[in-house]
Amino acid sequence: VQLVESGGGLVQAGGSLRLSCAASGLNFGITTMNWYRQAPGKERELVASITSGGSANYADSVKGRFTISRDNAKRTMYLQMISLKPEDTAVYYCNCWYRRDSWGQGTLVTVSS
Repeated sequence: VQLVESGGGLVQAGGSLRLSCAASGLNFGITTMNWYRQAPGKERELVASITSGGSANYADSVKGRFTISRDNAKRTMYLQMISLKPEDTAVYYCNCWYRRDSWGQGTLVTVSS
């Protein structure tokens, strides 16, 4: 399984970013996909999940601001982030369980105040 994130960067508070996760080596269409993040000095936390059928769940801290989605034909997952806050600054990771726990290399999101 290979997961490759992209789309991170530096944005001002209140701004938006869209992260992408390109997946290969798995049956993407039947796999629940997750976004995690890890801020400096903090534990990794689950941000959002999306099932194969498109049902989504979010951490309370991002509800109403982040939207997770997937394109099974492109084998890609997305995280649209709006109204970004400095506390959203973290490395964002794509994750799934397909025969084993798999992680991408992460993409850094920095939100300046």
